[in-house]
Amino acid sequence: MSEEQIKKFFLTVQEERILYKYYESKLFKFCQNFQPPMPKNVIGCSVQYFKRFYLNNSVMDYHPKDIIVTCVYLASKVEEFNVSMSQFVANVKGDREKATEIILNHEHLLMKQLNFDLTIYNPHRAVEGFLIDIKTRYIELSEPERLRPAIEEFLDKVQLTDACFLYSPSQIALAAISWGAIKFKESTDGYLSDIICEAHPDKLGYLREAIKTMFVMIKNEALHVIDPVRSSLEKKLEKCRNQENNPSSSAYKRKLEELDEDDDTEPVKKYSKLLELVEEKILQSDTVPQLGGFAMEIG
Repeated sequence: MSEEQIKKFFLTVQEERILYKYYESKLFKFCQNFQPPMPKNVIGCSVQYFKRFYLNNSVMDYHPKDIIVTCVYLASKVEEFNVSMSQFVANVKGDREKATEIILNHEHLLMKQLNFDLTIYNPHRAVEGFLIDIKTRYIELSEPERLRPAIEEFLDKVQLTDACFLYSPSQIALAAISWGAIKFKESTDGYLSDIICEAHPDKLGYLREAIKTMFVMIKNEALHVIDPVRSSLEKKLEKCRNQENNPSSSAYKRKLEELDEDDDTEPVKKYSKLLELVEEKILQSDTVPQLGGFAMEIG
């Protein structure tokens, strides 16, 4: 294929990004509409799994709609949100049996791509700690609880940016509280300078800059326009996606059958190898090697 044909057939980096952002927002909406209601930490964990998976994978290799449900299901287990598979797939539109199969077939792949590092630290717990600290030590900010809706709004929006790769959960939590304070025409500058950075005043400038950057990231995220071009990109993706990873393709089913055959024959291969080793030792010695704790003299 010529370079021009490659560009027409495969997705460009920008086109991949558009589809990725669309499905990231779909994941977030799926979690928000989930029944029973899903805790915030599970939603945050799901979104971060999705982000981390596509750091090293292409949407042309693994379709985001398959990875979405797998991320949410795995996050539910890791964060101990107790839902059965039947309860989970009841939230999925379409073929629920197929959704179950997709989740089970992709779960190990997802864990492997995450390097089995499944613990996610969300900013929600840090927010609670800071609110308690503000009530105790920073009386200049009156009634911090009234900031909570604005804080939650910020945390929802910031999840759809790449802030989790750049800043710690505590820094994101401070940005959320600052966002909430600004909504009520309050300021957290005194809290940052007099309490948070009291022992390390040299860190204050960095912290303020980090908070401003997160505000800008949220504003830029709101500028994304996806829907007008998405449908044409979906059609392009269906043509160029890796069919070995497409659950609806014959190539995928053939690959699964081959894996099943390998799994079935592996114990037989191991047993045959063990017998070969035993026979070899018998030929080298006058004593039968111990099997199951017994030995027998020959002759």
